[in-house]
Amino acid sequence: MTMKLVSVVLLALLLDSGMSLVLPTDCSDIYNQSSSSSTPSGVYTIYPIGSTSAVQVYCDMDSLDGQWTVFQRRLDGSVNFYRPWDQYKTGFGFAVGEYWLGLDTLSHVTLRKKYELLVEMEDFEDGKVFARYSSFSVDPEASGFTLHVSGFTDGGAGDSMSHHNGQKFSTFDKDQDSWPSNCARSFLGGFWYNECHHANPNGVYIWGADRTIFAIGVNWYTWKGHNYSLKSISMKVRPVQ
Repeated sequence: MTMKLVSVVLLALLLDSGMSLVLPTDCSDIYNQSSSSSTPSGVYTIYPIGSTSAVQVYCDMDSLDGQWTVFQRRLDGSVNFYRPWDQYKTGFGFAVGEYWLGLDTLSHVTLRKKYELLVEMEDFEDGKVFARYSSFSVDPEASGFTLHVSGFTDGGAGDSMSHHNGQKFSTFDKDQDSWPSNCARSFLGGFWYNECHHANPNGVYIWGADRTIFAIGVNWYTWKGHNYSLKSISMKVRPVQ
């Protein structure tokens, strides 16, 4: 039995027993509903649009006071991020490792409250930096999952996301007109592309600096440029406090 099915079954049993239950819609709800004095980082189940929408996410309870819902994470290249639209829409990978939460879920989550964005990254020389944005949301599919991001605070990474603000999401099989004209399009993962990207967290996992093919790696231009592929990157949201 899958973890998602187990969650649904347990939920049904609780409802049948008449117990009052408030379903968490993000990791801040899990943190606030916890009866423990500390809530560790790890994989939890959230319900973005009700009892039938159970989805597993990684909750970062440590970075900058925690309560972050991780929607994108690269760690070791174990998951292929060169995928079509329908998989970026529904999500793929595993919350315990590398994964993409899914645009449908991300849109539902970020349109319920006002959210902020944290992007943490690491290079292969043990350098760690972040970029933080005070406002982040993703429109529904009918609007192309358009990105809205603003309010940059520098944690050493520089501002690569603002370049993508206002863009629709695109993948190799959908909305290719927004893909970079001067990048190797056949190697890029799905993202809110705007000409040649400044952020490419879903690119090909390459180990560090590589000029073989321009700008195909896991790039954050304002920190390492277009030809350095990061060791790790994670993108996460939480309600504005």
